[in-house]
Amino acid sequence: MSSEQIQWSHKSLEELREFWNTEIELELRRAGHDLEDKPSYQDLLDVSYGGLTYTLREHHGMTLSEFLESVGYVEESVEGYPWGIDDETTIEELESFIRTLERRQGLADTTVATKRSRLATYAQLYDELHGQANLVDRVVDTSERATEIRRVLAVFDELDADLRTDASKQRYLSDVNQFYSHLERRAIAAFNPASRISEEYNWNRGEKDNQPLSTEDVQRLYKAAKSPEEELLVLALCAWGLRRNEVASLHVSQVVLGSEDPHVYFEERKNGPGTVALVYGREQLSDRIGALGARDDEWNGYLFPSTASSSGHIVGETVQSRFQRLSNRAGVTVRGKTPTSKMGRRFWYTTYMDAQKQLLENLDMIADDQGSSDAGVVLENYLSEAERREYRREFMRERLADIFDVLC
Repeated sequence: MSSEQIQWSHKSLEELREFWNTEIELELRRAGHDLEDKPSYQDLLDVSYGGLTYTLREHHGMTLSEFLESVGYVEESVEGYPWGIDDETTIEELESFIRTLERRQGLADTTVATKRSRLATYAQLYDELHGQANLVDRVVDTSERATEIRRVLAVFDELDADLRTDASKQRYLSDVNQFYSHLERRAIAAFNPASRISEEYNWNRGEKDNQPLSTEDVQRLYKAAKSPEEELLVLALCAWGLRRNEVASLHVSQVVLGSEDPHVYFEERKNGPGTVALVYGREQLSDRIGALGARDDEWNGYLFPSTASSSGHIVGETVQSRFQRLSNRAGVTVRGKTPTSKMGRRFWYTTYMDAQKQLLENLDMIADDQGSSDAGVVLENYLSEAERREYRREFMRERLADIFDVLC
């Protein structure tokens, strides 16, 4: 089963781990990957499971590395788990806590690995901020309580800034809280400095809102655009699925139009280098490049240039504000609020999934001829990767044309 057939966003974290063990590792092995080595994002792309990283980031607040640790790719040193700190007492108690999770609470190995990774991150941040991660020594004496609470709070200030979702922040706090409670139960700690940390933050305990824009929303945005620049903004976010910082810094040198595979190339993305296929909007992009070049002999090559910025282009916050102004002009709201530029990327993702479903529906007749009840078998076994990619892009192109061309 290829990545595009999978409803990634519908899978829980535990289901993703199970899918890794039962499906993805098998494909990696077939592709010649040594399962003793930690797979990379490119390895996943090579076996058509790149969609995993998106759903981990967008729906579970995890990086690929964190996920891989949770399914057993934990880099151990000769002496044991690399906690990344020097305080031996703290390491001993952290390992004691982990053994308790494994032996007495009966937690799955993957769950234990994830908790261990979070505790290591916490301990390393504490070490960086306070010089030494002597977590145990500093909770022995109640006279240290006020000072230690401030130290722990400083660590969570860092986590609050670094982690993408409230759910991730709460999971870190839960694991740290459990560790200090473990020390209290064994009469090692006189107090738990993390017990009321949650009251310091306005972390939403509900599920993350992944609501995308609707087709009608995108049509209204595109119709409300008053310039080629605004039209390109909508296309870049909704038809190409770019992140707002990628839109802001888009440069003509990244654009490849004169080929059978028009695309935008990125040397650096969140998951490494990559390309984004321009299945729709190539003409508008070409017109924009031509207009900028004709207008200014000293054009710096950025599609959204700025003379006020030292970088020569606008910033992500400007993309956000322009998108929201356009949304207000178009009268577009999502659950009563002005949408963010990120919702354009979510729209692209859901539209791509719809195109994949449409492709599978059209393969049903071929599947019947082959005596198979699963169109996915035809997609995987009877079409080459190049053919699959071209079919997916064609259905996506038709879907986007239905959305945007009706306005032309």
